[in-house]
Amino acid sequence: MFDPMAMITAGEVTRNHVLSARPGAPTVPERSRSGGALRRRTGGALRRLADRIEPRLTRAGGGSPERAAAHPSGRRLTRAGCG
Repeated sequence: MFDPMAMITAGEVTRNHVLSARPGAPTVPERSRSGGALRRRTGGALRRLADRIEPRLTRAGGGSPERAAAHPSGRRLTRAGCG
């Protein structure tokens, strides 16, 4: 199906892309990477909160819960930190 608006938009996008490679093309200043420590601390706090709300399952001998659940030996699953 012919869509003239798509053709116009494709032409404009292609033109903008080609013109962005010119030496005098406008640029966006690079943002500084401040706040990395804040992101790490927030992520850690959210992980600890999630573990308190719903502890992750682990196999009694270690390993991933998926492998423990699929293992036919019948080893019991325990909550992390509960022995």
